[in-house]
Amino acid sequence: MVLAISELREFKEQRVTLVPPRPLTFDEFVEMFNEDDDVELIDGTVVKRMAAQFEHEDLFSWLMRLVGGFVEATGQGIVLGSRTAVQIHAYRGRLPDLLFVRWARKFIVKQKGVYGAPDLVVEIISPTDRPSDIIALETDYRNIGVREIWLIDLPRKQVKVLRRKRKGYVEEVLSEGILRSDVIKGFWLRVEWLFAEKRPKALDVLRQILGEAGKE
Repeated sequence: MVLAISELREFKEQRVTLVPPRPLTFDEFVEMFNEDDDVELIDGTVVKRMAAQFEHEDLFSWLMRLVGGFVEATGQGIVLGSRTAVQIHAYRGRLPDLLFVRWARKFIVKQKGVYGAPDLVVEIISPTDRPSDIIALETDYRNIGVREIWLIDLPRKQVKVLRRKRKGYVEEVLSEGILRSDVIKGFWLRVEWLFAEKRPKALDVLRQILGEAGKE
């Protein structure tokens, strides 16, 4: 579908950028910064990210326990979160909120970063996130071929799911119901849990989905 100019919205944005004397490469970036630095590499420059709010961190913590626990229990791969740099290209790197890599592709996970497309990337979108940055994130993950992308939109209370197919990405937007992962076999959750004021305990959910996975 072709967009019209009238559908584009104007936003005035500000962000802090650290400009080096020459473009930084991804390898230089991961050597220069550590897990305490909340920054990304954008076309050779270093961009500081906004401090995460409680709502973001609370959901991240819940998801990390749930997804990490399920993947560990089923032995499917590696789950990393928040401070793991993913190379987009030689001068660009992202820090997804959460990522999953299958054991068969463990070779892309190095000590300082991930050199290749994770199988799953999860990003939690907060009210302070710039619309242009969200579009850029999605574009970067599409460009490197991430098999499954979840964009959890806290302000809109919906999840945009992108799944890579032979002819490109298939998009689905969910505000309720079951969200099943194609890349983490047997994993699912209810979309409503993501936006609930009081979420069910991660351990209780984990027991439930592990029980169902064991029946398959």
